[in-house]
Amino acid sequence: MTPLDVQRARRDFPILDRTVHDHALVYLDHAASSQRPTAVLDAMDDYYRQHHANVHRGAHQLSAEATDLYEQARHAVAGFLGAPSARSLVFVRNATEGINLLARAWGDANLREGDEILVTVAEHHANLVPWQQVAQRTGARIQAVPLDANHRLDLDAFRDLLSPRTRVLAVGHMSNVLGVVHPIADMARMAREVGALTFVDGAQAAPHMPVDVQALGIDAYTVSAHKMLGPTGIGAVWVREDLLEAMPPFLGGGEMIHTVEIERSTYAEIPMRFEAGTPAIAEAVGFAAALSYLESVGLDAIWNHDRALARYALARFDELEGVRTFGPRGDDRGGIVPFVIDGVHPHDVASALDAEGIAVRAGHHCAQPLMRALAVPSTVRASSYLTTTEAEIDALIDGIVQARDFFAMPT
Repeated sequence: MTPLDVQRARRDFPILDRTVHDHALVYLDHAASSQRPTAVLDAMDDYYRQHHANVHRGAHQLSAEATDLYEQARHAVAGFLGAPSARSLVFVRNATEGINLLARAWGDANLREGDEILVTVAEHHANLVPWQQVAQRTGARIQAVPLDANHRLDLDAFRDLLSPRTRVLAVGHMSNVLGVVHPIADMARMAREVGALTFVDGAQAAPHMPVDVQALGIDAYTVSAHKMLGPTGIGAVWVREDLLEAMPPFLGGGEMIHTVEIERSTYAEIPMRFEAGTPAIAEAVGFAAALSYLESVGLDAIWNHDRALARYALARFDELEGVRTFGPRGDDRGGIVPFVIDGVHPHDVASALDAEGIAVRAGHHCAQPLMRALAVPSTVRASSYLTTTEAEIDALIDGIVQARDFFAMPT
């Protein structure tokens, strides 16, 4: 495997040439939203300049070209995820909408009072709130897998929580706070043994590591393009084909129908049944270009780079007094490092780092139950990707030292 050439990759991202507050930009907020390479910007620009029209509707040349590009993008995403067919790959606005689709279209039709929905304490709110809502509608009950002492999921507790009442396991592939990759294949196998389905939020994992939904043995997987070098406003959900075939539509309108009468309608085949209205066509084109770029770099190389940066960053953090990090140590951890400076509010730390041109995220990271499990109200989160260098990690450490010493000064 060819190692990742970080400096070469950096030349493909125009935004990395800019300055922030008279400092070179150090972008360490990739877990929130990644940046875009020129290949993605060019693909979307070419679409708008040369091919734009509505899809699946027109008989003219531009519509045919736009439709081809849109459906090619569907095949690209399905292939990227190792899906057996693009027929069960649905475009959505983001991973959040994909999870809502599952909760509404599958959950409302299948969950009943007494059923159990199994989540984890580490979930993003996007993989909690939709299941809370479906539980309120159906009378199902939510159970949560806790963390162990090393901030990994407690698999013994997971086994104890599984029962014939468990209908679905809704779990993130990688924690957006701790950076740890959960053992999805093992968890899906155990869930299947009690008759439960496994729906995976892949928003954090898919940009950074190879994903094969068939090898994982899961039933659904959601992604957001903007976290994997693509544009905002588009994501995808892959659902096992027989499962998707049995699900009613999530949204109503144009494109998702077969016939419409005043009092009733029949619906299109999958995946069109779940794509009401004019889709995000240019964004789909950009999404495909982003995946092509990632594949050209190599997901194995990106994952090795992420883990090496995490090890380097954690070693540098270990040198600091008065600074705490969270999450496990090991090869199951990607390039996300949450931390706190004792006695300093995370938002103050983030503002101080921003003054040095360093972009990080501060807050609860849409994971309030996890913050409670970690016994902190919020953290600062630094997250790396394929363009991140050790020098940028060093700049982060220097900025943290400055912030710690500044806020520790007597007033």
